[in-house]
Amino acid sequence: MLQQGQKINLTIDDLADSGDGVGRYENLAIFVPNTVPGDRIAAKLEFVKKNFANASIEKILSPSSDRIRPSCIVADKCGGCQWQTVSYAAQLRIKENLVAQALQRIGGFSPELIAECLTPIIGATESLHYRNKVTYPLAKGKDGNLKAGYYQKRSHKLVNLNQCPAQDQRLDPLLAEIKQDIHNQCWEIYDENNHTGLLRHLGLRIGRNTGEVLITLVTRDWDVPNLASFAQTWVDRYAQVVGVILNRNPDRTNAIFGRESRCIAGRDYLLEKFAGLTFHLRGDTFFQVYTEQAEKMLSVIASTLDLQGTEVIVDAYAGIGTIALPLAEQVQQAIAIEIQPQATAQGKLNASLNGIDNVTFYTGKVEDLLEQVIKENNVQPDVVILDPPRKGCESSVINYLRGDNLSCVMPDRLVYVSCNPATQARDLKLLCEGDRYKLTRIQPIDFFPQTSHVEAIAFLSRC
Repeated sequence: MLQQGQKINLTIDDLADSGDGVGRYENLAIFVPNTVPGDRIAAKLEFVKKNFANASIEKILSPSSDRIRPSCIVADKCGGCQWQTVSYAAQLRIKENLVAQALQRIGGFSPELIAECLTPIIGATESLHYRNKVTYPLAKGKDGNLKAGYYQKRSHKLVNLNQCPAQDQRLDPLLAEIKQDIHNQCWEIYDENNHTGLLRHLGLRIGRNTGEVLITLVTRDWDVPNLASFAQTWVDRYAQVVGVILNRNPDRTNAIFGRESRCIAGRDYLLEKFAGLTFHLRGDTFFQVYTEQAEKMLSVIASTLDLQGTEVIVDAYAGIGTIALPLAEQVQQAIAIEIQPQATAQGKLNASLNGIDNVTFYTGKVEDLLEQVIKENNVQPDVVILDPPRKGCESSVINYLRGDNLSCVMPDRLVYVSCNPATQARDLKLLCEGDRYKLTRIQPIDFFPQTSHVEAIAFLSRC
């Protein structure tokens, strides 16, 4: 029986979706952070349960051929990236396998079908310097200096950063200098343990194709002394900064953004060119962090669907319209459903900005509105696009699309976009049960290099 504190030699065989390496010892799965498949290590057991154990590296006895030197000096501490010690080619192989394993283990799809439908993962041209948005928690260090960065793995201990190799390089000078400015202003920093203080997060967002930057400060209250004049200083100092936003989050919560924002200087949005269109993006707008990979995803969707201009599509979980609006010129009509009213308002604005008049936005939950808006528009959708949160689709949405509700005429095709292979596989299984739909293609794409996350696009056709 293995015991906490025991030291063992272990070969790492795989990477889990948590980012930890996995090896087996006496038929027990051992999870070890900062390891790479192929590593032979001396490990110390930190936590032992009946079916698994967590361990830490004591010594690397023989490094994997896929182990590389991290680009970041705090990669072994920072929780922002899990896989900087893993070569990018290996990251892609592992992510493609995560999708395949979820389809087989959770989705119940046969290895033969998976081999037929799974197309090679689309890797990123740049595996570093790609993030168009970062939001850093703030804290006061023991020396009195301001800290901004990411939390250490499995903790709320902040790892201080002045630059980050994952974010767009144009944001690096702003991070270091704005941190110093905040420190010099002596603004009170939020204490999450006592729910006291003022400044909680520093957010930076850049238009990858325009270079425009927004600065967002998340605070517990509106009253930040001298902020208005200092915000204008940032706009004047940095040519690329087009606005400074104050977001108020008074709640004792892990959520970053609150419900209210105010523009303090400049404008409350940046302009970005995306998939041939112009988009307004606010500081708290959901938008994929890797712009170029999101454009590749749209290209895959458009080419696979091969739209003829006569189709009616429904974009469920539509956000600000980053799928519906680029596809609009290829279809007769698009219906977009989104739960966040701010996102719906931005979607309508972006449609108007680009002269798009065949996309209708609805605000509400997909499970509440899907059947209703289809009836209201008196249409039979040819394609329904699903891009739900990580938890996946509500069962009522799955049941409606399957035609379990007799008032629903099943769409000919479904597209299911997900960043969670497990919930995607679960939902694909439900959609395909009883030969309602068949899986025709699944395309992994890497939106999150240096992390364990992977996006996948599944295409289904009605049987």
